[in-house]
Amino acid sequence: MNRGVYHNTFFRIMFALVLFFALPKLVFVLLQFFFSWKTAIVVPVLIQAVFFYGIFFGWRRIVVRTAVCESRLLPKSFDGYRILQFSDLHLGTFRQNPKFIKSLVEIINEQKANLIVFTGDLVNIHAEEVRPFLSDLSSLSALDGVYSVMGNHDYCEYGMDAAREKNARNVNHQLSKAERNQRVLQYLETKMGWRMLMNEHVNISRLRREDGVIKSESIAIIGVENTGTPPFKDMGNLPKAMEGLVPGTFKVLLSHDPTHWRREVLKQTDIALTLSGHTHAGQLKIGKFSPAKWAYNEWGGKYVEGESMLYVSLGLGGTVPFRFGAWPEVNVITLKRKA
Repeated sequence: MNRGVYHNTFFRIMFALVLFFALPKLVFVLLQFFFSWKTAIVVPVLIQAVFFYGIFFGWRRIVVRTAVCESRLLPKSFDGYRILQFSDLHLGTFRQNPKFIKSLVEIINEQKANLIVFTGDLVNIHAEEVRPFLSDLSSLSALDGVYSVMGNHDYCEYGMDAAREKNARNVNHQLSKAERNQRVLQYLETKMGWRMLMNEHVNISRLRREDGVIKSESIAIIGVENTGTPPFKDMGNLPKAMEGLVPGTFKVLLSHDPTHWRREVLKQTDIALTLSGHTHAGQLKIGKFSPAKWAYNEWGGKYVEGESMLYVSLGLGGTVPFRFGAWPEVNVITLKRKA
């Protein structure tokens, strides 16, 4: 455990040194070929100012973003239904800053959403990162509960011990440290009152009176394990998760990696709303630009094609406590019935 913490601490220190010194110096040297040193130094100073703010202040600035999902498939009794999504907590990053998690829980509960969903990456490298925050995260409350899915970090394969054990199970077929961590993580989420969806779905029902007759209507919340492209794990099984669902049911898919939407959801299913995270928008966003757009077609916010909508949360944490422009966020999606 300590080795993993030291490894992360070392990584953060190196990241800060690169941002504050190495990158600005490199930019300054390059600009000197084209401008005087007085002009060339402006950009490196701006870079340092951005990263100074991002490391010391930006990662604390939680914002609430809203969006609307319109669908003809939505039952009348769910018109106006509010889903709160949060994603990519990376709890190990906040070991020394527990007030951030307390503030987050307060902000989430203040939204009074009908349903709360978490779209993966609860930890960095180890399930034990959750324990200091068990009480706070257990306080999350919504009428229809809290649901979650696994992100790539939740498989706990990025720590040094797990990396050494990878592909090296012993002859007694004992669980690896990563697998034990996964089971502990699932147990801790259950203890917090969260329901982790592992390639499965649940139905949420409402009763509605029409012409003196009481009707039962429902929507489906589908959750898959992480479904990504290399080097990220691909453990999801969407067909299995949708087994038994009636075509035309309003469906909400929780899938950590937004690339899943184009690969298997869009134009291949009638899933109306997909909620993802994973990209963090590179934890850097200036105007409409983010380095995440170099790696992902859909990296942040709302995307709609036909009758299908994807919402990509920029998330809350990261292995490095830095954010600029891509402020930590929670997302409230309101469902609207389209006439």
